[in-house]
Amino acid sequence: MERSLSHILKCKRCLFFAALFGLLLFHGGCGPAYDADPVWPPEDGMVVLQEGSVVVAAHPLAVEAGQSVLRDGGNAMDAAVAVQMALNVVEPPESGIGGGAFLLYRDGVTGRLTVFDGRETAPASATAERFLVGNWPLPVWAAVPTGLSVGVPGMLAMMHQAHGEHGTRAWDELFEPAITLARDGFPMPVRLQRQIAADPSLWLFRDIRQGMAHPTRDDEPFMQNPELAETLSDIARGGPDVFYRGDLTGEMVRAARGRWPGRSDLTAEDFDAYRPVVRDPACRPYRGWTVCGIPAPSSGGITLLQILGILEHFDMQQFQPGDPAAIHLIAEASRLAFADREAWIGDPDFVEVPQEELLDRSYLSMRAKWVDTLRALEEVQPGLPAGAALNRPSPGSGRDVAGEWSPSTQQETTGTSHFSIVDRHGNAVAMTSSIEAPFGSRIMTGGFLLNNQLTDFTFDAERNGFRSPNAVEPGKRPRSSMAPVMVFDEDGELRLILGSRGGSRIIGYVVKALIGVLDWQLSLDEAIAMPNFLHRGRHLEIEEGSAWEDRAGALRAMGHQVRVRPLESGLHGIEWVVSDHSDARDTLDRVAPVSWRGSSDPRQWPDSQ
Repeated sequence: MERSLSHILKCKRCLFFAALFGLLLFHGGCGPAYDADPVWPPEDGMVVLQEGSVVVAAHPLAVEAGQSVLRDGGNAMDAAVAVQMALNVVEPPESGIGGGAFLLYRDGVTGRLTVFDGRETAPASATAERFLVGNWPLPVWAAVPTGLSVGVPGMLAMMHQAHGEHGTRAWDELFEPAITLARDGFPMPVRLQRQIAADPSLWLFRDIRQGMAHPTRDDEPFMQNPELAETLSDIARGGPDVFYRGDLTGEMVRAARGRWPGRSDLTAEDFDAYRPVVRDPACRPYRGWTVCGIPAPSSGGITLLQILGILEHFDMQQFQPGDPAAIHLIAEASRLAFADREAWIGDPDFVEVPQEELLDRSYLSMRAKWVDTLRALEEVQPGLPAGAALNRPSPGSGRDVAGEWSPSTQQETTGTSHFSIVDRHGNAVAMTSSIEAPFGSRIMTGGFLLNNQLTDFTFDAERNGFRSPNAVEPGKRPRSSMAPVMVFDEDGELRLILGSRGGSRIIGYVVKALIGVLDWQLSLDEAIAMPNFLHRGRHLEIEEGSAWEDRAGALRAMGHQVRVRPLESGLHGIEWVVSDHSDARDTLDRVAPVSWRGSSDPRQWPDSQ
């Protein structure tokens, strides 16, 4: 790999085309996929009120796949399999069997919460220098479309295990809606048309060029994917062994190893060794509620809970939505939490992640004292939780962490999807799945795209004498930002299910919606449609074209580095509502119908259709 890249760098003509390719990829993969102003407060049209069960996802055909399973007597986990497989067909740039996922499941009978970790893993031969040329980290755009970016996909194995433990319908039946969609076809979603048109780099690769070249029907773009229909049919009949230990395994390995430059080192043995992991959720109280999310290797749950734990020391209810003072407090809490994210969170099978210490009330109280209510901090450092030891530099680096930390410059992309489900028995699923960048590694085989999730590792693992907990290692899971959450009231009853797409911005999107509902008493659809704003450690970002774009001036006056830019979230959630015909407590009876209201992000709906 180093010899190949060195040769490219010495060749001026190759360097020119590499730079041109990078500009195309950056423009297409990271640019906006929508151009409509989200209306806030929202108009009617993004809300579904239903007794007993609700499915909310990024495409109506995926929603229908899940609802059909529920109508036929399946439960939330059964519906989750059907929804995800349908999303693989109708939303191919975002998620699918070529990627990974985190699933938060709530058992309606026992109330038990379980996290299913289907995060991708690095090959057994991976090293910390994977994305370095000499001592220089590759730009993300150069690493994404390489075989080196592909991790062992985990979503399928994870879903099979979760369904085996909690599903009620036959595995193969749940693939039928997706197989039918892929075989018979459907109108191409507007969002996908925009994504393809905005990304000229797609046409540099024959496999994806052929996979995304669709005919028209009735003068409209139309999608069919018979190859994916065949793949899904094989998996429906044969289970995950078809994917991890069959002919398809060899096809994926050959496709990833055949990509040049940056040939993959994945092997069939890496696929055979993959195992999903069952974990306990990360939970923390917030103003009488209990918020539960995903633990490491996702940073989503811990970082989100830290932000809320810091904000708990401030009276957020005194502010109106959009008040610059409130945006400032959320931004400062986010900066502190993201500093801890960078310093502490990685795959817990490889590094010590002090989750309890990071979420301890005394520790967060100490972090909250750093927040100036009137002025942005000039510099933010990670904290030192009680009993934890900082990740030390490797021998000979000669540098100490103190005073030398800086937030990562790594850019993260946004090819992800989230869906939320609750059934009439109170079982609930919040699942976020991803192939990382839109169109993943741009390697297509079996009718689906392979992920580029290994670019979620920290490329320059040692900076300023600090070794990142997210350094590449053999078999390791890269740090994620996926943040499916559930919120419970003081009696432990489920009240809210939520998650989003958006790379590392997912955390900010979900925090915004939670503050809207829990502090500002907004309905979930109002909180989702509320203009996006977030801070990931370097800049305070405000949604371009939104009703709050004009807050930028006041926030700059408070010392923030503000960037106004398109912020396309993909929030999908469900909230419990009091029925007009019954008392609130009566509706919690397990056998009585419960009213739920599902809400989708207006930034992508109805453009997904």
